[in-house]
Amino acid sequence: MARKFTDAAALLHDLLDRREGGTEAPFAYPDHTAFPTVIAADAFMKAIAAAERAGCVALVYGTGRRRDELKLVRLTDADALYAHLGREPSHEMADRARSEMLKDLDVHPAVRDAALAAPDAWSRKRTWCNLGPDDVQAVRTAVVLAQAIVDGRHLGLDYRTFSRKTTGNSKALERLEAAVLRLVGAAIDLPAAASPRAALATLGLERFGPPLLLAGALTLNGIPIPLSLPYLGVPPGEIGRVGFKQTPSYVLTIENFASFNRHVLEADHDRTGLTIYVGGYPSLATQRALNAVAAALPGEVPFLHWSDIDPDGTWIFRTIERATGRPLRPHLMCRELAEAYGEEPSRASQLRVGEAAGSMISDLVDYLAGPDAKVMEQEEVDPMLPNSEDHRNSVAKSDTSEDVALL
Repeated sequence: MARKFTDAAALLHDLLDRREGGTEAPFAYPDHTAFPTVIAADAFMKAIAAAERAGCVALVYGTGRRRDELKLVRLTDADALYAHLGREPSHEMADRARSEMLKDLDVHPAVRDAALAAPDAWSRKRTWCNLGPDDVQAVRTAVVLAQAIVDGRHLGLDYRTFSRKTTGNSKALERLEAAVLRLVGAAIDLPAAASPRAALATLGLERFGPPLLLAGALTLNGIPIPLSLPYLGVPPGEIGRVGFKQTPSYVLTIENFASFNRHVLEADHDRTGLTIYVGGYPSLATQRALNAVAAALPGEVPFLHWSDIDPDGTWIFRTIERATGRPLRPHLMCRELAEAYGEEPSRASQLRVGEAAGSMISDLVDYLAGPDAKVMEQEEVDPMLPNSEDHRNSVAKSDTSEDVALL
């Protein structure tokens, strides 16, 4: 939509802005009712007339009694107007930014391609991750940070220490989180809906991560933990100090803290299994702890995971599946539950049919990739033991007696 102006320079720049944005023959209107003085109106007309004489624009006047009043200004020669205003075309600015942004940097091809989306956006008069054409150095810094993460130089460091060691500025990463996450995500699988800190924690960018919460028949440094204690919290790196009084009948990892507590307190009173709260998106330290647990237990112990039924829930499932290196079964996660108790998603799914082939979560991924899929938070269903006959054949929704068959 054409706007009205009382500033001639602003009007002329707006014509170029919209031309760079894709409008073939942009035009704009003078705002005759808003000129503060006659002198201001005369200055406006003189500036516009100068642009016309330079061959940049065409002036269209009114008709009848308004035949002497300027109706609109139409762009006729963009190159001439760039020269008249002393302005650099956005495509030239973008070309310069491309070379400056990546000069002398050894960058992963996927990170490089993602970074080049910035000048492409600027050439169309758009921002990229809230960064504009004046932020070339900021994008370069984001590329340096992203490449350091892809190279693994972030492991064991907190945000500010990593940022300082990599760029000399302890707050650079915090200021450029969105851009860094976009670049890293081009090279490494990251959860789409996670906050930057949660997403980067899955890659190990944390120094003081949350404790790992475990419930079961456990020992700590060989000393039995009483069953009256609902769960034990240890730093993930100290998982080697935890043992088992008996081999658990199952291992169940849970995304949601409320569901973890309910399962421990309501479903597995006798602590027959090992239940682990992974804290939402599992950090790299948590993933390594899960790998250690999997290596310590016999192969016949089944491993399961319980998450929300949504794309992020399947991402967490597949992350834990890779971390344990064992077959992982979905627990209370299936399309039947979603159809019965779910709701329309707030955003489109980025999942693709077949991308989880070979995994036990593949059926749910294929369902969620479809246009009519529903999503469901795991708190919608009551906890159940994995080996329960009720779990295999039906599920009770909280505060209802309605059952749904499970496959």
